Amino acid sequence: MSKGSITNLAALTLVLLGLVAPQSIAPYLMSSGLFALSGAVTNSLAIHMLFEKVPGLYGSGVISLHFETIKTKLREMIMDQFFSPDSLDRFFDASALMQEGIHNMMPSMIDEVDFDRAFDSLVEAIMASSMGSMLGFVGGPKALETLRQPFADRMRDALYDFVESPQFHDAVAKRLDDLAHSDDVMARIELLIDNRLQELTPAQVKELVQRMIKEHLGWLVVWGGVIGGALGLVVGLVTNL
Repeated sequence: MSKGSITNLAALTLVLLGLVAPQSIAPYLMSSGLFALSGAVTNSLAIHMLFEKVPGLYGSGVISLHFETIKTKLREMIMDQFFSPDSLDRFFDASALMQEGIHNMMPSMIDEVDFDRAFDSLVEAIMASSMGSMLGFVGGPKALETLRQPFADRMRDALYDFVESPQFHDAVAKRLDDLAHSDDVMARIELLIDNRLQELTPAQVKELVQRMIKEHLGWLVVWGGVIGGALGLVVGLVTNL
């Protein structure tokens, strides 16, 4: 049972108690109950009207009626809060990416590189050069086969040194910074958001807003009942002096 329903039942209980209670306290219970019920029911109706169209009540169903405006505001909020220049700067924080991502990722990628193709290309280039004929006398390409693993080890070490160098870090940081401020990136983000928002129907917008705020709107009913009950008690005390 929701907070609003509990409040309405509590207010109704006060009214019923006011009908059967002794005359000495009945006016106070009745006054408090009626005011509390009035405040709680009024706020419950207002919350219902926010999401649902009520025949004969002008302005009800405001979420569905103004869903285009709400979608526009959602778009503005998403772009301003999540894709502003400052937000993108934080998202594309080059130093964080370098230390947490690229720094840890590159060595494992280098370990997976197959250097055999590079070595085979090198051998082909050597054999096609003027040295090829001389190597032919000592076994040709097979004479270079013993260099395959040392070549791979040297290449791997050279790549390790390269990705750890300040020049490589600076180059990647600059590329990420350029990417973060790219008009093309912003245009793609805006297009993606626009396309998704265009797919939203009035019912989906209403459901989205309901999920975000309706649970918390129950406190309006609670406080409507509490404040109404307090005012009713004051009125009961004043009128029965």
